[in-house]
Amino acid sequence: IALIPLMWLLFTVISRGAGAVFSVDWWTQDMLGVRNSAEGGGALHAIAGTIMQTLVASVFSIPIGIFTAIYLVEYSNGNRLGKLTTFMVDILSGVPSIVAALFIYALWITVLGQQRSGFAVSLALILLMVPIVVRNTEEMLRVVPMDLREASYALGVPKWKTIARIVLPTALSGIVTGVMLAVARVMGESAPVLILVGSTPVTNWFGMFDQPQSSLPLFMLDMWKSGATGAANDRLWGAALTLVIMVVSLNIIARLIASKFSVKK
Repeated sequence: IALIPLMWLLFTVISRGAGAVFSVDWWTQDMLGVRNSAEGGGALHAIAGTIMQTLVASVFSIPIGIFTAIYLVEYSNGNRLGKLTTFMVDILSGVPSIVAALFIYALWITVLGQQRSGFAVSLALILLMVPIVVRNTEEMLRVVPMDLREASYALGVPKWKTIARIVLPTALSGIVTGVMLAVARVMGESAPVLILVGSTPVTNWFGMFDQPQSSLPLFMLDMWKSGATGAANDRLWGAALTLVIMVVSLNIIARLIASKFSVKK
């Protein structure tokens, strides 16, 4: 029963978006000089923005989340800082994306006087990613048998090396899966891009601090605003399918990495 809506969703997205996605221009051209209602152009500007915003958020979120989980599992021992950290992670896990976006807008743009930009979007995505990475990594570290740790300690191996050489490799597969779930969630967030960055039809890879930068959710909204008919409707569903393809590709790559580097039983 659970598979029925999932398969229906995939069928709808693929059938309506395949016409736009399976085209070279879709992946190599942007919308500069092309009206939303006209044929032509592509989604390169949106793909570039999504990749860069997610990449920057991941660079900060993944190390912070993993090290926080290591502290909670291996070092906190139920002390006050550990309890406070757990409490804050639980709160952040339930924060809606619109609240995270408004917080970054108030702090980064209003208080600090920075511009609306792709980097501001990445800051909001960090707030959404960190609790997911922490929670998933924490659960995977707790699954590692205590016998492995004790055997390492009995051989005189320091605790930090036990964590680095035994605990983390053993839990690597689950950690990578959790990280990919976090990436998949933030990649499709629409609230931060609506509030924190301006839309642009131009491909912008590296101007994340002072220039508008589109993304796939923002591109879909632009197509919807233009009427979602004809070419705009094809691009809307094409952007949705592109987002699905990127998420699936990331998960496949993550599983290959995890299977290659994880500890073999």
